[in-house]
Amino acid sequence: MKSIGIVRRVDELGRIVLPIELRRTLDIAEKDPLEIYVDGSNIVLKKYRSTCIFCDSTKDVVTFKGKNVCPRCLRELKNL
Repeated sequence: MKSIGIVRRVDELGRIVLPIELRRTLDIAEKDPLEIYVDGSNIVLKKYRSTCIFCDSTKDVVTFKGKNVCPRCLRELKNL
């Protein structure tokens, strides 16, 4: 893991501010969803991307009956 040398304090509501330089570098915009993971004693933030429930593809994913499905898997389902 690479340190970028920036320290932020957690406020009374448990929030932290991600520096604008970091958000620009990682293409994180206002209201973008972030996933939160725990890796040992580390907290990991990852930009959320919808993935297909069958193959984990992130390309052109659509929601069908509340589930994310890619076009390839949707075609396969139609052929069943």
